[in-house]
Amino acid sequence: MNIQTSYDIVADEYVRRIYDELQHKSLDRQLLDRFAASVRDIGRACDMGCGPGQITRYLHEHGVQVCGIDLSPAMVDRALALNPGIEFRTGDMMALAEPDGAWAGITAFYSLIHIPRGDMVRTLRELRRVLMPGALLLLSFHIGSETIHLDEWWEQRVCVDFHFFQPAEMSGWLRAAGFEIEELIEREPYPEIEHQSRRCYIFARQPSSNA
Repeated sequence: MNIQTSYDIVADEYVRRIYDELQHKSLDRQLLDRFAASVRDIGRACDMGCGPGQITRYLHEHGVQVCGIDLSPAMVDRALALNPGIEFRTGDMMALAEPDGAWAGITAFYSLIHIPRGDMVRTLRELRRVLMPGALLLLSFHIGSETIHLDEWWEQRVCVDFHFFQPAEMSGWLRAAGFEIEELIEREPYPEIEHQSRRCYIFARQPSSNA
């Protein structure tokens, strides 16, 4: 069993618990508004690791031409059913089918948390490859140094690791992958509506020139 299969198994429960949570997360919406304002007049964006599409839909409703990509076919199926008129498809962020410079921006909300530390720079380089010069990346993750392994998730048998990262190490990986960091934001967890870990958001940019 792997990450893809694990998310396939919990897809329905994930939708029930997570799909509407953005309405309770004011900072997340503010950051997504900022992202939308940066990319909407430039080109197409991608919500990477989109799950059932709640962030993809928010960006779409705020004027962004956006698609959602997820490793889990079951999650993509739920996203298509919940968000008619928006493009969703399966894909692996470590090996994307898109050509160089395809997108004006990428959001990656809690999708990099499944990438082991040793693969992070390679993954970020792949995200940078598909971004236009000057394009924006907005990512988020749990702050910490631990890895949480689940064999059971919402009463379903799974096999999945959740990696927590320190903001400084993620910043270092982004720079090693060729990104320029614009801003790093941390927050305490929202009570009762999410896992009680500190969160980090980073705005990073593909340099305007690849020289």
